[in-house]
Amino acid sequence: MHEPLKWLLLYGVGVLAGFINVMAGGGSTLTMPTLIFLGLDSAAANGTNRVALFIQNIAAVSSFQAEKNYRFKQVFIYAAWTLPGAVIGALAAVRIEHELFQKILGAVIIGVMLTVLFPQLKSSQKPDSEKRSWLIYPALFGIGFYGGFIQAGVGFLIMAAFLHILHLDLIRVNMTKVFIIFIYTIPAIIIFALSGNIRIIYALALAAGNASGAWWSAKLAVKKGEKLIRIVLVAAVLAMALKLFEIY
Repeated sequence: MHEPLKWLLLYGVGVLAGFINVMAGGGSTLTMPTLIFLGLDSAAANGTNRVALFIQNIAAVSSFQAEKNYRFKQVFIYAAWTLPGAVIGALAAVRIEHELFQKILGAVIIGVMLTVLFPQLKSSQKPDSEKRSWLIYPALFGIGFYGGFIQAGVGFLIMAAFLHILHLDLIRVNMTKVFIIFIYTIPAIIIFALSGNIRIIYALALAAGNASGAWWSAKLAVKKGEKLIRIVLVAAVLAMALKLFEIY
């Protein structure tokens, strides 16, 4: 395949992945196999994908900010808790084998899907939510490690944490999610770059698509509300779990 065709393929896959990533998660299960198909090894595919995710989430944060005000101080605190885990995870990612972990991930994703689909308690039924809110911080450390390590599906884990620990609505969860991923991706990119695991031209082609998909996904998430988010979330989770279990 000629290089311009590869760039066009990456752009198209990136648009779809960016849309799915902002609305739900799991877009990396499209981009990672595409990068490997184009000849990158798993570490280089992982590193190249991070550049696209970084630019994708800049677009998503900008789009959400234009639609609805961010609480930047609070979401930055959340993001900061993911940074130590992300550094450790990215250091592990440059040399680890993924096959067994992908099977474990498939089981985790199915569990996350079930928890996300459970109806949320009314505010009057959540008297202990303030007492349990501290649990979000160790959860974010673990999410940072997972995101730095393999990334694929981390959006589902972030959504589950904020839905069930802090009881945020799905629109607010998505706004928080994209900012967290934007922040912890910075040290991950540095580690992958220093280890020589980023193909910059492929990264930029993919990033252009991711950013386009993310921008429109953020707009739709705010305008269409939780119903659309849940529909995309269920479809993305099922597709990712089936792929990881090699059912298709």
